[in-house]
Amino acid sequence: MGLRLETYVNRSFGGDSRPGNNAGGQSLFKALGHPLAAEAAPALLARLAAAGTVALYDPDDFAATFDAIYPLGGLTIVDVFVQNVAEVGREKLGRKAKPITALRETKARALLILSFDGARLVSQIEPFLPKGLSIETLESLRLPAEMLSNPARYLDPLNFATNFAFLRDEGGRHSRIVSANYWGGYGAPNPALWLRLYDAAGRVLATWTENPGKPGAAFAIDSREVRKRFGLGDFAGSLFVHAIRIKGHDVVKYALDIYGEEPKELSCSHDANAWPADLYSGMPAPGDGERLVLWVQNSYPTEIPAGAVGFNLMGRQEIAAYPRAIPPFASHAIDVGKLLPDARWPDQIEVQAGKYFVRPRYEVVSRDGRRRLAHANVERTDLKPDPGIADLARSMGKGYILPLPVPPVGEFETTILPTPMSTAQRELPLGAALYDASGERIAERFLGRLGRHESRPLGIDAWLAEAKAKLPSGSGHVELHYDFRDGGEADGWLHGLARIRQRRSGHEAETIFGAHIYNTPLVYRDEPQSYTGRPPGLSTRLFLRVDPGARDALCHLIYPASTPWRASSTTALVLMDSDGREVAKREVAIPCGGSHHFRYHATFATAERAKAGPGAYVLIRDTTCRLFGFHGLLEGDRSFSLDHMFGF
Repeated sequence: MGLRLETYVNRSFGGDSRPGNNAGGQSLFKALGHPLAAEAAPALLARLAAAGTVALYDPDDFAATFDAIYPLGGLTIVDVFVQNVAEVGREKLGRKAKPITALRETKARALLILSFDGARLVSQIEPFLPKGLSIETLESLRLPAEMLSNPARYLDPLNFATNFAFLRDEGGRHSRIVSANYWGGYGAPNPALWLRLYDAAGRVLATWTENPGKPGAAFAIDSREVRKRFGLGDFAGSLFVHAIRIKGHDVVKYALDIYGEEPKELSCSHDANAWPADLYSGMPAPGDGERLVLWVQNSYPTEIPAGAVGFNLMGRQEIAAYPRAIPPFASHAIDVGKLLPDARWPDQIEVQAGKYFVRPRYEVVSRDGRRRLAHANVERTDLKPDPGIADLARSMGKGYILPLPVPPVGEFETTILPTPMSTAQRELPLGAALYDASGERIAERFLGRLGRHESRPLGIDAWLAEAKAKLPSGSGHVELHYDFRDGGEADGWLHGLARIRQRRSGHEAETIFGAHIYNTPLVYRDEPQSYTGRPPGLSTRLFLRVDPGARDALCHLIYPASTPWRASSTTALVLMDSDGREVAKREVAIPCGGSHHFRYHATFATAERAKAGPGAYVLIRDTTCRLFGFHGLLEGDRSFSLDHMFGF
């Protein structure tokens, strides 16, 4: 059984989708699990234990979350009090809740008020306080005021814009986190990044603060620089990132590059999501001669018990448990192949996570020493089939579509794999359409009603050969969509993985994403999603990081449309320097239903790139339509990386 935490807000069924309104999940578990709160919690628990007997006052239903992160089993709890009359008599932590007006009768010697606003609550219950009762609140776990974006509301999601990054510098392998000060664009005058680096055992290696620069400026955290700055040895662990004094977005977004001193090691990924989940999916089983490792980063100041993390083949019930405990904030590299020795591509592996860790990365080591790192994805447990999706075609055309890239076929081989990503998905009634970059539909096929246990890769080379077709532009994209010709059900959480192989080197990259509704003025649930307001989202602001060294950057933009939209995009590729100032601009028109693949070095002249400097990035801006993009780095014909982009 996993942690009893509410870590995610389901916005698909009426939740608030505005930025800064819990778009990143709940805040309580972040507030309690923050490293600084974890430092203060032992003293609080020690004071309560010293009192002998304890009563809890839980006006906001925090008890279960607090107990999950800081187990209260070591205390002698004699009473639990509540504020809401409707909760009286309900069981809380094994005790029947009493009204706070019964506080006078308690035999406890200490009262823990489970609130970060304890002074106000003490004033409310003062007439009912027994003499000699000592009082503790969660105010002793509060962060310093200078770290808060909204001091007036402690659990405001903007106060807990946190994330975990995987940071490694060992054995000639390095990592680099890149993002931009997008909070400055929303009016934050002095944002900062509070950072704490943990090693694999969960020990603190360093704590520091970074200035993300001017509004729109790019910033980078490079493992080599961190290692040198703090005099560290080899490390591979978690970097806790807390964006403080911010506005606009409560989600910390970044691109993560993993690279080696040899070109055989090159990957890119992105932010880990802010909320731990019960399950993760979309991790493909290893192929012959491959070793599959899952990096589990404990996201809490409490141990993950032995056996709490497990793995099973998608659609199967037999779970292989990881037999070791994982210490607080520690990172374990779990050899999944040893736990599931018979799993082979194209099998898919489901991760039993119990809400103990954020979205994990997996690493594949091939027989020839090549490494690729990608991420699994959150498997939703809160969805159910939606009969309305089958009728969307009447008003929204394609409805939900999942666009995945087909980069230049002369250089790359692409395979698409649908991936179940919700416990409600007993089947996936799917179709696929292959589009040229020009927007021309080249081929389509019905994939069937795929059972949860079925894993059917779709190779683009074989598909083109079977259809006796080519991509006239040399590149394009695939759209997975629901196809109900034989019936079936859907929940809107359709996902798919693209595995892309560089033909010359054999180097591979994998990226996974989910379906959305694109480019229509109509709204269904929270679609089309928007970064800057309520749906529908009909504009683009994507971040393309570039390498400060010799590696080229590649980008694959797709213009998907659920309903026929503008005939072509009006897309600006804006080269920005490290301070967020425009250096150069290129404009491209992407056909509706088409795509555009470009390289940084070929798009911007040498003099322009030199002027932009090592902290440059490309802002992809379009106010006429919503584009979806993939980016990566290119080490000539020796290796490359690819993952989907983020916007703000």
